[in-house]
Parts: sequence; structure tokens; C-alpha cells
Amino acid sequence: MSQQQSFDTVSIDEIPVDIDNTQSAEVDPADVPDEIESITRGLASEQPPTNPIVVLKAARWWYLHGKGGTDPAFQWAIEWARHLATDTPSDVKRFDKFLEYLVTVGFADEKGDLR
Repeated sequence: MSQQQSFDTVSIDEIPVDIDNTQSAEVDPADVPDEIESITRGLASEQPPTNPIVVLKAARWWYLHGKGGTDPAFQWAIEWARHLATDTPSDVKRFDKFLEYLVTVGFADEKGDLR
């Protein structure tokens, strides 16, 4: 590795993982890295990302910094990656929960603002 990492932060790419805040279930929009915010907003848009690797990058961040496997942003990112990989329909209920979660977290005031 070319850069030093402290014991409380780790990264396998340029997006740091804050060990002290993993799976805290309390996500502050200001703490979401710009790239992850952009991907997450893209997943909520009418033209979501089509690269599963990019989608999985966001899924990883939400898994680590949100509610783990029960985090709605993580679940939707995994669902969308599955859709991309298998070309099967995605779960609309999961998408609605994802949009509601983004409003709860503070990404938007209303679900319609995300689309």
C-alpha cells in the first residue's frame, strides 16, 4: 500500500471505511462520500447505473456504514446488481423501501425528489 492507514480506518480502494462507525445504523448524509452519494442517487433515478461493479461498491459502503444486511440502500443495490447480472425483474417493494429510507436518512424531503 502506498498510503498509511490508521487502525480505525481501512480501505481497499479510495473510499475509506471508518471502523468506528461500521453498522451504526445512523447515517448522516454529510458523512457519505461523494462517489457513494452519487451512485446512491443514481440508483434512485430513472436511469440507474448499469455497471454491477459500481453498484456493488455502493452496496459495500451501505452494508458497512448503515444497518448491515438489513440496510435498505444495501438491499436495493444488491437487488439492482442481481437484476443487471440476470436480467430478471427487480423487486418494486424493495425499491420503494429504498426511496423511503433515503428520505429518512436525509437525501431528499420526498421520494419524488429522488426521481
